[in-house]
Amino acid sequence: PICAGPEAVRAFAERARRAGRRCSSIVGPAGPTARLWSLLEPDWGPAREVRANQPMMETSSLPADVPPDPRVRRVRRDELDLLMPACVAMFTEEVGVSPTAGDGGLLYQARVAELVTTGRAFARIDDGEVVFKAEIGAVTEYACQIQGVWVAPEHRGRGLSETGMAAVLHYALREVAPVASLYVNDYNLPARAAYRRVGLTETGTFMSVLF
Repeated sequence: PICAGPEAVRAFAERARRAGRRCSSIVGPAGPTARLWSLLEPDWGPAREVRANQPMMETSSLPADVPPDPRVRRVRRDELDLLMPACVAMFTEEVGVSPTAGDGGLLYQARVAELVTTGRAFARIDDGEVVFKAEIGAVTEYACQIQGVWVAPEHRGRGLSETGMAAVLHYALREVAPVASLYVNDYNLPARAAYRRVGLTETGTFMSVLF
């Protein structure tokens, strides 16, 4: 629910109850999302997981103290097969289930392919290995949302998330929108620290209900 007051939330909930659950998650600002879930839980519950506190972070400025990784670049179309395993690993680690479940990952692969085709998928690829990746997902004329930030486990702890994010922010703020945002799990303290180091500040709270 976006820009949803109490009346809108009730209307959304009533329609959603009648239609039945066809989504894999509910995501939005914490207040209206919590209200919506409280109305839907008797019919749609139980959820697999509720993440009630996901800080939203944003910036309109390029990082001053973290240089962008020059090896982070747009992913080419012919590199989709190289990127997909990293995307699946990120999704599984983040959400707790594999995006290949159900339809074998066809819908997920189509979405990743769309991001690659539109020039909104970025990665550092060393010797055929995706070391860092991130995408620019939702885009408006006012802001864009960075998603899918991931560093290969064997390369973590080397600051690649910071320099990689600095590179993605250069693309986002110079070419896409005047503000770049993301939301992050409150318990992911290393990620929150890395985002703060590249200039992102907490401006709100999101909530996710996962099924």
